[in-house]
Amino acid sequence: MKRLHVSFNVADLDKSIGFYEKLFAQAPTVVKNDYAKWLLDDPRMNFVLEARGDSPGFGHAGIQVDEQEELQPLLERMQAAEAPYMPEGVTTCCYAKSEKSWSVDPDGVFWEGFYTFHQSEHRSQSEVVETPKSTCSCLAD
Repeated sequence: MKRLHVSFNVADLDKSIGFYEKLFAQAPTVVKNDYAKWLLDDPRMNFVLEARGDSPGFGHAGIQVDEQEELQPLLERMQAAEAPYMPEGVTTCCYAKSEKSWSVDPDGVFWEGFYTFHQSEHRSQSEVVETPKSTCSCLAD
């Protein structure tokens, strides 16, 4: 099964957490000083807030797979989309160790396809690479 991933950059993390706790009727699954994540079942979504006050708004979208064997078919569809395709491989990003790749839609929206297999206490093992539409993409490990 798959889960939609949506990431927003926010100016005030605590204020945004309060809003989304009410909207989703539940507390975040993960909270860090610069990050909050809800793994929702209704709607089925991995929803993330990132404290990036300099550029609030939509960050990026993605599709998270539940099982490792679901990842390769997803990545093949991303490659077949005839858009930029950026394989990242295994990386630690956003407090999780995942295998992932990125693509960009015709309007510049960054999409990530990924499978997470371990939660981490660290945001990233590498520097976050800034991209035009997304500031979460840890495109180097």
